[in-house]
Amino acid sequence: MLTRLILRRLALGLLTLWLVSLLVFAATLALPGDAAQAILGREATPERLAALRDQLNLDEGVVSQYIQWLGGILTGDLGNSAATQAPVGELLSDRVGNSLFLVAVSAAVAIPLSILIGVWTAMRRDRPVDHVVSTTSLILASLPEFVIGIALILLFATEVVHWFPAVSLLGPGEKAWDDPEVVVLPAATLVLAVVPYISRIMRGSMVEVLESEYVTMATLKGLPRRTVIWRHAVPNAIVPAIQVTALQLAYLAGGVVVVEFVFSYPGIGAALVEAVGNRDMPVVQAVTMLAAGIYVGLNILADVATILVTPKLRTAAR
Repeated sequence: MLTRLILRRLALGLLTLWLVSLLVFAATLALPGDAAQAILGREATPERLAALRDQLNLDEGVVSQYIQWLGGILTGDLGNSAATQAPVGELLSDRVGNSLFLVAVSAAVAIPLSILIGVWTAMRRDRPVDHVVSTTSLILASLPEFVIGIALILLFATEVVHWFPAVSLLGPGEKAWDDPEVVVLPAATLVLAVVPYISRIMRGSMVEVLESEYVTMATLKGLPRRTVIWRHAVPNAIVPAIQVTALQLAYLAGGVVVVEFVFSYPGIGAALVEAVGNRDMPVVQAVTMLAAGIYVGLNILADVATILVTPKLRTAAR
């Protein structure tokens, strides 16, 4: 049954998140030094140190600390920031919205563009344009995100033209969708980072499908070339691309850290960098678990989508 398969994937996803929570909690405990002293500095009084240790439950046993922290995550109580004393949920709410908007815009552009490029180059296999696109995608895939981001800043914000802002600054209470210009360059960086991978997988799968017997039979029957490509070839070629797309979307959720830092974009990536610098463990733990949850959720969706678009798997799941 498809429902049973989905439930099995959900159970494995929950198990993965629990293991991630153990790793995140153990990693924060393994940091050298006194967390309270690192947060408050050397000038902190013993009273303030004791209060912060009590707030972070540092004086309790490791098992008790983990149970309280995990219980807070399950109930939506992420605790208070050790640096600002503000609730973590309130501190991250606007930043999560900004990051989700950035990832959504990037995905909305990258996924259709990757599929189109993959199909287009597969139909022009071994022609000069195919070699040019393949070489360009290899170059882009080899470049780190911060290099792509800096190149876009030089081209479109400083040296060549001044079409977009070099940094994505937003006013207090302002959301990213209120000023779309600040999203253009960060989104373009993420698009250029993921399109090469998806398009190359789509091209390889499309080439294989175009050489299959059923596509040849559809062509011999006299069906229009466009119908053969989009009705018969693409639905079968897109299956491998779904898994890669899910991995790349999960990568976007984690890759925003570098991109947001380059463009000073006010999202969870910037919040994570600030929290690590301030040794704000509640914020670090919350952002890490959020990224892990997105990664697991996207992989579950990819598995379900793969089953739904693959006749053999869909029949076996019934």
